[in-house]
Amino acid sequence: MLVTQLALVSETDQITSSQLTRVAAALQKQAIRDFAPLWQIPASVDAFDSLHDVPVGYWPMIIRDDIGEPGAAGVHMDKNGQPFSLIQYSDSWSLTASHEMLEMLGDPWGNRLVAGQSPKKDQGVVEFLVEVADPSEAPENGYTINGFLVSDFFTPNFYDPVTAPGVRYSFTGKLDGPRKILEGGYLSWREPVTDHWWQQIWFDTKGPVFRNLGKLTAHAGSLRSAIDAHTRTNARIAASGPESDRFSAARTLTAAVKKTTASRADLWRSQIDELKAGQVTEGTWQGGGKNAHG
Repeated sequence: MLVTQLALVSETDQITSSQLTRVAAALQKQAIRDFAPLWQIPASVDAFDSLHDVPVGYWPMIIRDDIGEPGAAGVHMDKNGQPFSLIQYSDSWSLTASHEMLEMLGDPWGNRLVAGQSPKKDQGVVEFLVEVADPSEAPENGYTINGFLVSDFFTPNFYDPVTAPGVRYSFTGKLDGPRKILEGGYLSWREPVTDHWWQQIWFDTKGPVFRNLGKLTAHAGSLRSAIDAHTRTNARIAASGPESDRFSAARTLTAAVKKTTASRADLWRSQIDELKAGQVTEGTWQGGGKNAHG
């Protein structure tokens, strides 16, 4: 089975090399432990000092202070049709990086549609755009890995026709049924009769609401990049993450994890010093010959 290889690269001075490698390790754990068993998509995530260091065959995930136009953030295609993502830096950039990683893995080229019954009652079967992290994208729905906040994501059962007992619809279990959204999230689909794109969104309202985006008459990149640019997904996550209670709790946990790993590092160094000084005997032997030959 082919392994998708992702490269995490920082182009901002606000991220240290230590932070970059630690977040890459958290994303690697999420990809292998959480995402791959549910989606059957194996992936690796490695941190690199610069884009010049990224080996051929890796898809880069690039964190920058200034993305420019808000719609420029997110996943795009290079001139050879290979995906790369631009990530807006914020204090909770691990959440944004996780969101983009999950969507790159779930649909690298951003054009996958899945048929299903529309959440809007006067519509029939529609085509949903596969965006695995959007329905539960809000920081409060995320979880922590190695002390870093990462994004929730839905499972393949998200497109099931009916709700069934014991079925997992998102990794955290917060989505309790198919084709639903949580506060701060959204869902996008094409209604084939009118060829209009629709969304169910839950931004700053008491409950989910529908909006008609109209026809998508032209787009330079993928369907997802066009939708995300309109919805300003990446910029919204970057802005909302640092303000969330979940991020505050994650930051406290990150400090605790750092203290634990520092203590463990001190123990390793102490043991190495003992080995170097000859203070540790690995084994005591007796009764054997110097040159035994079987």
